[in-house]
Amino acid sequence: MKTIWKIIKWILIIIALLLLALYFTGNAYIIRGVQLTYLKGEKTANINDYKDFDNNVILAGTPQYWQNHSAYNQIQINPAFEKELIDYETASFIIIKDGQLLTEKYYTGYNESSITNSFSVAKSITTMLIGKAIEDGYIKSFDQKITDFLPEFKNDEFGKKCTIADLSAMTSGYDWSEDYYLPLNPTAKAYYGDNIEEQILNRKFIKNPGGHFEYLSGDTQLLGIVLKRALKNKSISQYAQEVLWQPMGMEFDAQWSKDNPNGMEKTYCCFNTTGRDFAKLGQLLLNNGKWNNKQILDSAFVQKMVQPNLKAFKKDEVPIYGHSIWMDPSYKTPFYAMLGHLGQRVIIIPSQNLIVVRTGKKHLDQPQTNAIKDGDVYRLVDEAMRINQNIR
Repeated sequence: MKTIWKIIKWILIIIALLLLALYFTGNAYIIRGVQLTYLKGEKTANINDYKDFDNNVILAGTPQYWQNHSAYNQIQINPAFEKELIDYETASFIIIKDGQLLTEKYYTGYNESSITNSFSVAKSITTMLIGKAIEDGYIKSFDQKITDFLPEFKNDEFGKKCTIADLSAMTSGYDWSEDYYLPLNPTAKAYYGDNIEEQILNRKFIKNPGGHFEYLSGDTQLLGIVLKRALKNKSISQYAQEVLWQPMGMEFDAQWSKDNPNGMEKTYCCFNTTGRDFAKLGQLLLNNGKWNNKQILDSAFVQKMVQPNLKAFKKDEVPIYGHSIWMDPSYKTPFYAMLGHLGQRVIIIPSQNLIVVRTGKKHLDQPQTNAIKDGDVYRLVDEAMRINQNIR
């Protein structure tokens, strides 16, 4: 019995020392990360974990409801594809055709009012708000130097050259490691930490901006800090409510997760809403910034977002990114998209006037040879096209 108590004592001592080491090395966020993932049976962040964080609520105003297409839910989803949707715990699968609901399916206990995390779809929303802030005069231009808002980088050899556009294009040269599973990395710290602004501003730029595309969540959080400081007396969520959410007649309140009760929005991720309202954001891009004949976003800015940023890619590469928007102009059905971790998708197919939304807990990432590494994006496009072609 004494031996058992000695073992237990030493285990407790080791745990205490580990906790102290994490605290004094600035890695206490790992404790929270373990609590919210492994202790809940998860391997990474999940689509419902906004409930575990502080959030700013983005209030809906007078809702404008989607109209049903004449063929609403009349065309059966391909059984093999629907099996994939079910097996990978899809929450919503929605297709909008000509501004109307064509297909609307919910799985795994979710429904039209279920709010889920979009993860990096938030990057596109953040850049939309940057565009509106330029239009409203909070920011002079897309090519404005970030040091006008982030003087912390005025003495940074590379950071002082960086523009707002460099951040949205993922060509900043910022020092960041993009990983969603390893606990000791800046992405995990940004997600589970409690002072994201301090974390982001304490890092450096390691090369000249304007170079090759490199996907970095830190870029969009920097973009969020720029927006926060430009807006001064209102939060990013308040601004989103004023210029996007209520003017577009969103059906449901949204939630934007923050780093702490008095902190800021995690703009690189963590915008939470319903599949139907995500679809409206896709429709806004498809309509070149217009909603119900009202110009919500400047059309030229929207075009800049959804066109490939050619200078960020080599001549023999498919240009897969614009400004916070993914795309594949080389695919048999060209498209652009807002994409997020675990298979959150808002895909726009301009040639067919289609929006495809998929939200869910996991996604099937089969090896494939297309430009965007997530193969499910192409399967979603293909299934939407098959359904579209069967409309009578």
